[in-house]
Amino acid sequence: MRQEQIDAQVYELYDEYCHGAIDRREFFRRASQLTIAGVSAIAMARALMPNYAEAQEIQFTDERMKANWVDYPSPGGTSGKMRGYLVAPVGEGPFPSVLVMHENRGLNPYVKDVARRFAVAGFLALAPDGLAPIGGYPGNDDDGRAMQRTLDQAKLRQDMVNSARHVRSHKLSNGKLGATGFCWGGGTTNFLATEMGDELSAGAPFYGSAAATDKVPQIKAALQIHYAELDQRVNAMRPEFEEALKAAGVNYEMHTYPGTRHGFHNYSTPRYHPEAAQLAWERMVAFFGEQLSG
Repeated sequence: MRQEQIDAQVYELYDEYCHGAIDRREFFRRASQLTIAGVSAIAMARALMPNYAEAQEIQFTDERMKANWVDYPSPGGTSGKMRGYLVAPVGEGPFPSVLVMHENRGLNPYVKDVARRFAVAGFLALAPDGLAPIGGYPGNDDDGRAMQRTLDQAKLRQDMVNSARHVRSHKLSNGKLGATGFCWGGGTTNFLATEMGDELSAGAPFYGSAAATDKVPQIKAALQIHYAELDQRVNAMRPEFEEALKAAGVNYEMHTYPGTRHGFHNYSTPRYHPEAAQLAWERMVAFFGEQLSG
């Protein structure tokens, strides 16, 4: 089912479900009560479930990159240890490094694929699994979302800070670090920008919560911020965030993609908007290439 075939009411329910306001059972129950143009919305709801098998741009066997799992210390994090999916371009390096942060459900196949795409584009990419200290991404988003809600959020964010420092200091890294993420990972990209100072050279958050206004003056990284036009929840934070960025003299740019919804870059569901996702990807890769070179 294509994006335009799904009613806005179903998208709104799905957004509640994705962000943990309702569970899967309640999502389908409410959808089943909707009748749109004489048709039950349950088929629309089912179509929004991610299909990771078909949503893969770079195969894990691609000869242009090398991927493996790495374990590393994470002091102050959930357990003191972390695990991530490290993907390097073929070659000796050094390469600019990028941290790729998942949504609110652990390191699912879509985010791993994004890391592989970065490697093919010439970056050393680390995609940490915030659920690793409690068993790792469980293989489905519902359980992953429930697991992530159990974590101490301050410790989880510290795990991301430690992951960023790990890839920045990796022997294949040129010492320049970029960070990106989606939804929860987008908000955490903004958080890293306030916490890491000049350790972070560039950040490219996708539809993530804004940084705390009082901490914006601590940002040293250049930011390229991506918004979905129809994402009212996140977009409500934009004016205050932009005002703070301007006041602090942060190097930033903001892009809004017409007709898109929260999650438009995630190519595993009908929320995916191919043209906007490709444009955002090209902008981000060019931005990181400029900010992380040398």
